[in-house]
Amino acid sequence: MAKVISTLFISADGVAEIDPDWHFPYFDENMGRAVSEDYDTADVLLIGRETYDSFAGAWPDREAAGGDDASFAKQLGDVRKVVVSRQSLDLSWRNSELIQGDLIEAVTSLKADAGVRGILIPGSISVVQQLLAAGLVDELRLLVHPVAARKGRKLFDEGDAAYHLRLLASEAFPTGVLRLIYAPGGVPNAAGYDDVKDQVPAGN
Repeated sequence: MAKVISTLFISADGVAEIDPDWHFPYFDENMGRAVSEDYDTADVLLIGRETYDSFAGAWPDREAAGGDDASFAKQLGDVRKVVVSRQSLDLSWRNSELIQGDLIEAVTSLKADAGVRGILIPGSISVVQQLLAAGLVDELRLLVHPVAARKGRKLFDEGDAAYHLRLLASEAFPTGVLRLIYAPGGVPNAAGYDDVKDQVPAGN
């Protein structure tokens, strides 16, 4: 079964709606490597409409320009792109298709498709939130920037239940960016102060 992996640039206070002013100063070869590794996990990109519009408005021109980023632009153009939108779109970028029917049912079907190796969700906060709630995200790959953005849309919205996560890997970059890879974790056993008071630091 194919994994669904979410990859996000995020601030220390949880904002996943990136602002170029706080994102690009921290982008270096380490972050580039991490991004490349994330994209290499998948043969399907699952993206929301805003992310599609942003990508389709930039990467085809970068591919045509033949600059330093043309190779990655070609990789994005060649991969299958499944777009989530409630309205019809002019999908001019090659290998793009509009998701058919319900998002949860469509992603469940994609995960079960023997011809799909992996599904990557770059950005697309609303899509990630819906799939997290449905238990369909296998990994959260976060590049946490050492900045409190203080404004913008956060990854985790208000809800009745906590999301418990299990850390699979972590890496600290010289810029202060942390790469954190999480999988869904089980709910820990209930505990209160009386259960942990023997771990409280002893006074001097």
